[in-house]
Amino acid sequence: MTVNRTILGRPLRTVAFDVFVSGAVLIFGLLGVAAQPGGWAAVAVGAGMAVALLFRRSHPSSVAAVVGALGIGQVIAGWGPLPMDVAVLVALYSVVKYADRLLDGVLAAIGALAGAVLAARQVDSPAPWWGSAISFGLITGAVWLVGLNVRTRRLYVLSLEERAATLEREREAEARAAVASERTRIARELHDVVAHSMAVMIVQADGARYMLDRDPETARQAVKVVADTGRQALEDMRRLVGVLREPSPPEPAAVQTAAAGPDGAEAAGRDGPAAGDDPQRRRIALAELPTLLDRFRAAGLRIRHTLTGEAPPLPPGLELTVYRVVQEALTNALKHAGVGAGVELTLEYARDTVLVRVVDDGQGRPVVGPAPTGGHGLVGMRERVGVYDGSLTAGARLAGGWQVEARLPLPSSAGTTEVIAA
Repeated sequence: MTVNRTILGRPLRTVAFDVFVSGAVLIFGLLGVAAQPGGWAAVAVGAGMAVALLFRRSHPSSVAAVVGALGIGQVIAGWGPLPMDVAVLVALYSVVKYADRLLDGVLAAIGALAGAVLAARQVDSPAPWWGSAISFGLITGAVWLVGLNVRTRRLYVLSLEERAATLEREREAEARAAVASERTRIARELHDVVAHSMAVMIVQADGARYMLDRDPETARQAVKVVADTGRQALEDMRRLVGVLREPSPPEPAAVQTAAAGPDGAEAAGRDGPAAGDDPQRRRIALAELPTLLDRFRAAGLRIRHTLTGEAPPLPPGLELTVYRVVQEALTNALKHAGVGAGVELTLEYARDTVLVRVVDDGQGRPVVGPAPTGGHGLVGMRERVGVYDGSLTAGARLAGGWQVEARLPLPSSAGTTEVIAA
């Protein structure tokens, strides 16, 4: 684990580097205190430049102005170019790289070139002064171009980081919207299940009232159905309220890891529009599963259906969840494995769980026409399975293709819902 240490809100590494640069400028000013023009006054100018360079990242334009003013003062005093004047180049580089406006860097370059010309006229050399001016100018121009190149790369990296942050926020917003949409759809379907149960209770209660004197045994059975249906409706209502009230749970790591499909697309890419809704909002049962499989076979999938164990009567909401998981998994297989892909659907009933497994071989052809669609892919399946405290795993297989496996716990009183599920 990397620990980023800071001093006064700045990274320790950058602070140490700036202190090193300032210390080097101060040492350059002290080395020639006995021989250089200006003596201790020149050392004071060098110390001012060194202190100013400590703030070259946070206030580059101000630092360039201070260092430039001290350098011009040095030239006016007639001290000529000194080793500590390397601070002018450092300030020029800093203002080009860190300033908000490139115009500040251009103005700093003009000032530095003017100072170089004035300093060149004070160089004690038999060569013409303009030769020194050209040398100083070339050095100044090279430093400016290096600063411009680093500035361009820095701004490019910052733009990439900002774009990545924006895309991440958009993905999070889309994920939240998909979860909210799927929760609304689940709540609507659970509401229909509860309404169906209430209708059954009313019919059975009316029948019990009419048969109470004529056939007490039939009335007793009707009352039992009312009680069992009421318990199941109450449980479905509790789940409905939980769907509407609970905030969106964080994405589990296993599902996030499986968010990339065989073709590298994210889980959202394995989604489809909610075209599976019936306009009449009829209650879907697992008895319609063969029809669903025939529809996908007609679309081009080679589906093999395996049923293991004896299917107990399921509560309507749980039955709908199993149906939707199969629908979404087959939709993903058709969209991403392609037409002609082999798919193995397994429904395994145990004493306390029902297991849904959909495995495709990923060896189909690209889909030409629109594929049968379901809800919101893995997001929808995860939400539906979570309502019934189940678990969902999805991911690519080493042998190729994709696997979706949902494990749903069966209620202990599943057998009491036989009349409702019929």
